[in-house]
Amino acid sequence: MTFYTEDYFLHQQQFNSVINYAVILVLIILVLINSFRYLHHQLQTRYRDLGIIFFLLLLIFAGLQITNLEKSYSQQSQSLQMRPFIRAVARDHNISSDKVVVNSTTLTDGIIVRFNKKDYRVNLSPNGDNYTLTRAHVVDHRVIIEK
Repeated sequence: MTFYTEDYFLHQQQFNSVINYAVILVLIILVLINSFRYLHHQLQTRYRDLGIIFFLLLLIFAGLQITNLEKSYSQQSQSLQMRPFIRAVARDHNISSDKVVVNSTTLTDGIIVRFNKKDYRVNLSPNGDNYTLTRAHVVDHRVIIEK
């Protein structure tokens, strides 16, 4: 079972986005280089063909990046709710927020919260403004903590 700390939500890495931005930048540079080559050597159509290929790849990666941004925006808005929840649990039980871990990246009914080496199931109210913790026992005791 994977648990997440408050720091995980604070420093959530968008590594795939960084790679996509790098590929898009390289493709833009390649399109520009091939455009200049084509304008300089207009009789050689291979530069035009390469430019078209690089431009199409640029459009594909830009579309993928837009899709990833929409998905990450949705996930980020959901994970923003977790940090206040973790802080509330820590404050209510007089412990540091570093000692509280959760098994989900989104705040939903039924997630597991772990602190003081004990597991609790979260029962949220319908509007999500309060919660109750019920002692829970997990089946799989292998724990991976993402920081």
